[in-house]
Amino acid sequence: MLQVILESVNIDPPQSPPPDLCVTTYFRGVKRRTNEVKGNNPTWSETLVWHLGARRLDNDSFVQIILRDVGATKQERFIGMATVLLRPLVDQPSKTLLVKDLPLLTHSMEPTTCTVTLQAILVSPRNFKTEDQDPFGGAAQEAETQKLMISDYTVPRALSSKPQDFQVRVRVFEARQLLGNNLRPLVKVTIGDQAHRTRIKLGNNPFFNETFFQNFHEVPAKFFTHGILIQVMNSSVLRHKSEIGRFQTDIGFVYNTPGHTLLKEWLGLCLPDDMNSGVRGYVKVTICALGVGDQAVVDLAQPYGAEGTSLNLFKLAAVPVHLAYLNVFIYCAEDLHFMKNQPGDPVLEVELSGRKLKTKIQTQTENPIWNQILTFQIQLPCPSSYIQLRILNCAKMNCREEIGTASLSLNQISSTGAELEGAYSGFLPCFGPSFLTFHGGKKAPFRIQEEGTTPPDAVMHGLSYRGRAFLELITHAGPYEDFKIKNLSQDVVITQKQQNRQKYGLCVIFLSCTMMPNFKDLIQFEVSMGHYGNKMDLNYKPLASTTQFSPVIYDGSIYHYVPWYNIKPVVAVTSYWEDVSFRLNCLNLLHITRDRLKANLDILKSMRNPKDPALLLQWKVLRKELVEDCERPLPCLTDQSKATELDKKKWMLRRRLLKELSKQAKETHSERMVATAEGWLYRLNSVLPEPQVSLPEVMIWLVSGNQQVACAQVPAHTILFSPAGTLQSGRFCGKTQTLLLQYPEGEGQKDTLPAQLRVCMWLGNVEDSLNLKLLQHGNLVVYAETYENEAKHKNEWGLKGLRRLPNFSDVIGRTALPKEDFKVPHGWHWQGNWMVEPQRRLLLDIDINKVQVLEEVYENQARDVTGAWVAAAIPNSDVDGNAVPSREGMKCPRGWYVQKNWTVQLNHAVDNEGWEYGLGILPSGLPEAWNSVEKTYHSVRRRRWVRMRFRSPQKLTQEQETLSFLQLVRGLVAGEEEGWEYGTFGSRFHLNPQPTSQFRRRCWHRRLAPNKVKDKDKNIAPIFLLEGSLATEVKGVEDRSSLWGTSNMFSNTWRPTLKNTRPSDMPFIYCTFNKPHYYQLFCYIYQARNLMPNQIQTFQSPFIRAIFLNHSQCTQSLSSSTAPTWAQTLIFLHILLYENPQDTKESPPLVVLELWQMDSQGKESLWGRSMWSPAVWLDLQGRTLPRMRWHPLVKGIGQEGEVLASCELILETQSVREKKPPILSVPWKNNIYLLPKDIQPTLKKTAIEVLAWGLRNLKNVRSPYLLVECGEQTRRTQPIQDYKTNPNFSQSPLFFTLFMPTEEAYSLPLMMKVVDTQDFGQEAVVGQANINFLQPYFCDPWADKHKPPRLPALTRKKHHELLSYLYEKLGFKSHQEEDDFDYEVDWWSKYFWATGDSQRSLKYQDRDYHTLKVYDCELEAVPSFKGLQDFCQTFTLYKEQPVLDSPVVGEFKGIFRIYPFPEDPKATKPPRQFSASSEREGFPQECLVRVYVVRAFSLQPQDYNGLCDPYVIVKLGQKQLGNRDKYQPNTLDPVFGVMFEMSCNIPLEKDLEIQLHDFDLLSPDDKIGSTTIDLENRLLSGFGARCGLSKSYCLSGPFKWRDQMLPSYLLERHAKLRGLSLPLFSTEDDSVLYAGEKIHLQRFEPKPPTAQNLGPKKERLALYILHTQGLVPEHLETRTLYSDSQPGIDQGKVQLWVDIFPKKLGPPGLPVDISLRKPKRYELRCIIWEVADVDLQDVTYFGDSSSDIYVKGWLFGLEKDMQKTDVHYYSISGNGYFNWRFVFTMDYLAAEQMCVQSQKEYVWSLDPTSVKFPPRLIIQIWDNDIFSKDDFLGVLEMDLFDMPFPARRAKNCSIKMMEPEAKWLPVHRHKYFSLFKKKTVTGWWPCQVLDDGKWRLSGKVKMTLEMLTANEAFLRPAGRGQSEPNQYPTLQPPVRLHNTFKRFQVPVKNLCLHIYRQYRCKILTFSVLCALLLLLFYFVYSAPTYLAMSMVKPGIRIFSQS
Repeated sequence: MLQVILESVNIDPPQSPPPDLCVTTYFRGVKRRTNEVKGNNPTWSETLVWHLGARRLDNDSFVQIILRDVGATKQERFIGMATVLLRPLVDQPSKTLLVKDLPLLTHSMEPTTCTVTLQAILVSPRNFKTEDQDPFGGAAQEAETQKLMISDYTVPRALSSKPQDFQVRVRVFEARQLLGNNLRPLVKVTIGDQAHRTRIKLGNNPFFNETFFQNFHEVPAKFFTHGILIQVMNSSVLRHKSEIGRFQTDIGFVYNTPGHTLLKEWLGLCLPDDMNSGVRGYVKVTICALGVGDQAVVDLAQPYGAEGTSLNLFKLAAVPVHLAYLNVFIYCAEDLHFMKNQPGDPVLEVELSGRKLKTKIQTQTENPIWNQILTFQIQLPCPSSYIQLRILNCAKMNCREEIGTASLSLNQISSTGAELEGAYSGFLPCFGPSFLTFHGGKKAPFRIQEEGTTPPDAVMHGLSYRGRAFLELITHAGPYEDFKIKNLSQDVVITQKQQNRQKYGLCVIFLSCTMMPNFKDLIQFEVSMGHYGNKMDLNYKPLASTTQFSPVIYDGSIYHYVPWYNIKPVVAVTSYWEDVSFRLNCLNLLHITRDRLKANLDILKSMRNPKDPALLLQWKVLRKELVEDCERPLPCLTDQSKATELDKKKWMLRRRLLKELSKQAKETHSERMVATAEGWLYRLNSVLPEPQVSLPEVMIWLVSGNQQVACAQVPAHTILFSPAGTLQSGRFCGKTQTLLLQYPEGEGQKDTLPAQLRVCMWLGNVEDSLNLKLLQHGNLVVYAETYENEAKHKNEWGLKGLRRLPNFSDVIGRTALPKEDFKVPHGWHWQGNWMVEPQRRLLLDIDINKVQVLEEVYENQARDVTGAWVAAAIPNSDVDGNAVPSREGMKCPRGWYVQKNWTVQLNHAVDNEGWEYGLGILPSGLPEAWNSVEKTYHSVRRRRWVRMRFRSPQKLTQEQETLSFLQLVRGLVAGEEEGWEYGTFGSRFHLNPQPTSQFRRRCWHRRLAPNKVKDKDKNIAPIFLLEGSLATEVKGVEDRSSLWGTSNMFSNTWRPTLKNTRPSDMPFIYCTFNKPHYYQLFCYIYQARNLMPNQIQTFQSPFIRAIFLNHSQCTQSLSSSTAPTWAQTLIFLHILLYENPQDTKESPPLVVLELWQMDSQGKESLWGRSMWSPAVWLDLQGRTLPRMRWHPLVKGIGQEGEVLASCELILETQSVREKKPPILSVPWKNNIYLLPKDIQPTLKKTAIEVLAWGLRNLKNVRSPYLLVECGEQTRRTQPIQDYKTNPNFSQSPLFFTLFMPTEEAYSLPLMMKVVDTQDFGQEAVVGQANINFLQPYFCDPWADKHKPPRLPALTRKKHHELLSYLYEKLGFKSHQEEDDFDYEVDWWSKYFWATGDSQRSLKYQDRDYHTLKVYDCELEAVPSFKGLQDFCQTFTLYKEQPVLDSPVVGEFKGIFRIYPFPEDPKATKPPRQFSASSEREGFPQECLVRVYVVRAFSLQPQDYNGLCDPYVIVKLGQKQLGNRDKYQPNTLDPVFGVMFEMSCNIPLEKDLEIQLHDFDLLSPDDKIGSTTIDLENRLLSGFGARCGLSKSYCLSGPFKWRDQMLPSYLLERHAKLRGLSLPLFSTEDDSVLYAGEKIHLQRFEPKPPTAQNLGPKKERLALYILHTQGLVPEHLETRTLYSDSQPGIDQGKVQLWVDIFPKKLGPPGLPVDISLRKPKRYELRCIIWEVADVDLQDVTYFGDSSSDIYVKGWLFGLEKDMQKTDVHYYSISGNGYFNWRFVFTMDYLAAEQMCVQSQKEYVWSLDPTSVKFPPRLIIQIWDNDIFSKDDFLGVLEMDLFDMPFPARRAKNCSIKMMEPEAKWLPVHRHKYFSLFKKKTVTGWWPCQVLDDGKWRLSGKVKMTLEMLTANEAFLRPAGRGQSEPNQYPTLQPPVRLHNTFKRFQVPVKNLCLHIYRQYRCKILTFSVLCALLLLLFYFVYSAPTYLAMSMVKPGIRIFSQS
């Protein structure tokens, strides 16, 4: 339970009159509000309560607070809001979260001066009990409405750089409040590029419940960028108008949510193209993004849950969707790089949430100016992770050429406040105005990133700099109409201040380059920053951005290095950028804090022993340094004129975070040290990324053969100089750092490093570079360089033989560089004349560091015209046919000797003289293939001569010999014939001429010196004035051969130099060192171990190669071992370093340890590499040996092992050489150095017991045994004689003692090998397993609470069998007949009670007696059950050699115990942990197994329709049960409800496999997935996993006891297992004495139980006690299905449970009936009496309105049974009378409140599809039209089990009846009922129509609804409409005017009515006159007759007839 105490609110400034304040609080969609209080500083002290239920608080839980003035107008009610994160309550649930004076925020996330004070408390359910329960199951289900922040997003960690399997699932449940009338909606789901569609439904609130899967096999970086688009379409209109709304996110966003899942989220639907559309509806979905090993979140609730029914159908307030508008102001771009170096037509494209907007096209420019605004409509929280930006070239109007890309991570430009554990609400996305760098080209390889950090741009976009764009981003959270577009012209003027440029200088000193492969060509390094320094970009000045060409020489091991030694190359690059130092200074301070915290955390992690006293000391150091760093103030950015809004927001966020971390570091304790520190580091990493670093990275490229081979990226801020001090400068500014070069993605050799480069870098404003001194002892010199070339012509050296090659050129010989063309740069002058200076580094022998070299010469012969063999044109050559000197001419170099002269090699396919023959083919003359047998047509032959030369023993080491060769020669005056280098075409050059030398060259240098400092350059370092200095007139040379060939160093082909290109050479800068320093390196190597047991188990002849710069040594090669232990010291003496010792101490070179293996053929293979810095000692005073720690061994992209080692680097001083050299402290034995005694492990005598239980799943073995090795001790079991009948070991446990290290870091691994005894006594290792971490197996035998593991009894004694038999006869038998009756509850009722769907099952007063535990994981994964391996563990056996498919060969079952053993033989020995158990004789065990498969869900689709037809197959040993004909058609969530029963022999048949297959009619059935259960572990476990404990003990009924044994006997077995005395029951007071405590039944049953069929009190009491012992209850486990086609990918879930009944324990109870429930047939009769107040749609010619009304109705999901009334024509008043009956038939599951329908989707469908949908009645009112489409008048939708009561009168019927969350008092709140319970109801309901985006009342309908069962409907039949049988009740035709000729009568009536209204006075007057005239005429006409009669007076005569 969560309690929030609202204390007070402070309104500042005070309002007059005082407001009526009310605080509304939201938590998980539930709203609570306080009372109204009047005043500016009100005090409530009210407690708001939320019941958490089974859902606990998570790290993302929060409380939303909204303060309103309820007395104000509606527009002015909102005052402010705030968000309080509840993460502190998750970490410390017992504490109170106090939030004092929390500032409130506006809608636009701006802080106000109003504050609120509150407390949050987490109350445990057992400590709190409430009587006031919400009858509606929680409050009104109203979610938060004001979370206006970007959702918390963390860039995913790189899983791998290799493609792997992923899966995305999208389940669409339903949609609500879709805007539109008469909709036929469907949902279109687009995952990546694949589109999926649901079925078409009807209405505004459709229910879909469909799932879509999409599989991927991609690199994670690409997988995370795919989008997920959810569109709701109206299928009844045209396609371009059909979209109702959409929602879009990306997979990376979903993958980084908790559980990789968005679970049942309501998503708001919007139209991004319509800014004013707002939210157009909601769709409820679940989205999962799963990788290998990820588990899908288990949702036990039904798809149409109670929470969905309580939501308002027309006003869904539970969806926190808010719209915002993100405006991207795009100003301009610069330095765009086009492919053909020609200006293009750039356009900038911005993509967000799948929507792309583009700027206008700018033609023919590299620096476009757009000044344009792009506006995106987004949702808050925003479901996207990146804003993607692309610059495209639209030169060909296709815009497909991509210039560069960039991205803005939303979590870097916004904040949710999650970084802080308290009152901080974050800020909306914003950016700039600032430059954003674009990249393109080849991408860097994907590497594992630190958690919480972002991958670099080189990974996502590319390595090449492609330009920058100047832009700004602003987010507006209000309505679109309220957003005022800024004046962009004014913005351009304001933002000009951001573009002011300063001159930056970059200086790089290259100190060493080692660990390189063998490059055949000369190499050089190029440094660039943006386009500055890039030699290929001709638009910028040439700079001294490249080093001199250098060779790569062998280091004596397996790598190569560059021989720079004391002359280090330097580059200087100048560039122009804006000043962002204020931003980067703050960033560098944060990096210092992060780096120190990470370094201390790494040390803390390396300490594996929790009892190590240094652990607490290191923890104190970590906290102390963190507090120091956090309390260091950050430079204030709020006062900076150039600071952007994002700068200020992030500065506030970072400052708050540092304060919070400082406070936590002071208050935290020593519990969970690593986890706490990792949390701090994660939070620091989350605020570190700075998106506004407009300076591009510094790129260092390794160039070989004119190709960029490898590179390293250096972030600019890490080397940026700050005048404010070193703390605000980059951490590597002016310091040495080691860079690991990397190949571009897809290039280079696998698992090899291009180079390890040590550099010293400085970047800063050139005005701050005057005192630039990167290294303390080093002098910078600048030389101009050119090479003089000559060729031999007629034995004379001169220019004639050069042909067209230049006399003076660069080192490659491609560009002419005459001396006279060099010009002095600005600020420099020549110092001295040109001097010859041989470049000895280019002349180094590539074999200089080798001990022996194999030389070879091929003797070539050819046939002459006579057929005789004579010398060929090239008599001596190499293997490729190139000419080489003869054997006699190849003299042994100085320092080498030859033991044996030239010999012919005969060990390959040659004849007896060594010749091989072939047919020469022109032009090379070499044959395609060589043969060892001579043929007549063979024209050439050759044989190979070889000799081995060895290095002469001498006093100089190899490095000293190299240094001797590289000695500097004193410069020679120009003109002297010295300093020449000689060579031939295709060979390298030498100092001494060779007989075959045809070319020679020499290097001329002329030194440059800086001028005296001028005023304008007084603060600038001279090297930054070298830009564009040595410009020469470049002369292109075409079609010329290279001046010299280079088979190993230079290119063999001449490449022409293009005209108008820059000179290839700039002045070369060097840093010279005169004083060398020598060091000693000590590498202490103890052990290595494997962390990937499924890849390799045994290291074959492992050894460690330690590499330090260009030195390397190897340890001894051990025999094959799983955890090789060398305990050896590698010592490197006289290591030469030239930099200052203090610089070396601060940034020492890295020590590299490589673990190698050697196979039986002597081939070496690299297994892993580890790098770290050694401890440096400049003085032996205070020196302590470094502690050995575990360092990761990495190969490729993942950690695969660890090595325990440490290193120290000691400066060789005079005192070190003379007094006490450190080498004397290292012991020497057997020609190796051992570990010093101070760091050798302390050994202690230890006992190891091994309970070897048995071997499992081994194939092709006969008589295996187990071999256990630990250290030098070995024990073996007796062979299993008959493995096929009994795979268990028969002997007692193994026991041995040995001396083990006391520290866990030095602990020895335990290795288990399974050896099979084969024919003739041969033995072979079948499999093995290693245990590297032995800490879990240590125990204290003397501890009171320690209990050794025991085997549960699996046999039954005779008297127990007799009692059970009698009890069964007397107890169970008497109730057997009762089981034949039907009960009101069944097992499914228990299931729905357990899943929380109480409304889906009948209310049962005794439900608490019958509970079921539903686990959302496997039973083995429940932590309290310890994997069901409490008695014996299962160890996987692997093959010795790694394999690609499946290295698993079997399993070993056993357990270990390790404990101290006294060294004194007289001391008391500890008790043994395992005894020789007689229970082994009970195995194998005959068992009866029952498998109950309940249901499966989220299955992988197998058919083309996106569904599958699953059925269950159960395999156990050789038995297989299941029927493919009993499949569930067309479903992904089948409900099986089946039970399988089979007998088995455990452990021979222990693996129970449950498989789900997809039924296919023609093709073979597809396997969906499978899961395997180890039945033996469940049988042997002491947790009673063989049969779960029922909640109650029932003798009969649906919940009858099913176990073999009574609860009392189970309690006795459990007491024996725990070593307790047997329980003593007392029938007098219903008690038991158990574990020394007397327990009464009244404790559990304070009142007599009301449940029926309960057993005796003794058994009930025993069962109550068993439930307190932590045993497995009656349960349902959820197991994950896996498939071999997608290993590790979740294929779905299956829910089941397994009962195991050993036959020796007696017969089991009856099986549980879990058969599926049958839906019940219902008939709904709906009588439409009349309608009122209906909208009138038709308008007559005279302006009168009318409608031809009829009513249409159907049940949701049964649209085919749509019915409608007759038409009430020409209703003028809006009333219509029908007396019409609708009759609907449905199959209803009352337990689930769902209707079930099975029907074929198509005519060709094989099976009907069973669909479940809610019972929802839809009534629509329509206007009938003859010639046009009928008009829609209104709709009424009601769920029949949750519908509102009708109104008695039409005047009381309103739209408010449909609102469950009315705003008036609860007394007046409208009530809801279930028609299935009330049966019949009559009254008025409102109909509504959508008008201008809002729902309004459009009519009222009077209905009678009656729900009848099938029997009732049969007894009381009634016809549809008014047809027979017209009864119950009888419907009479409605009283209407006669409709005959009404179509013709009405126009006449209307005409008369119209005339009457216009001329009624005249018509009345005329009528009166007509009447008077008629009377007058009648009088005149009748008067004569009456007068005549009165005058005559005739008589009356009567005649009679006789």
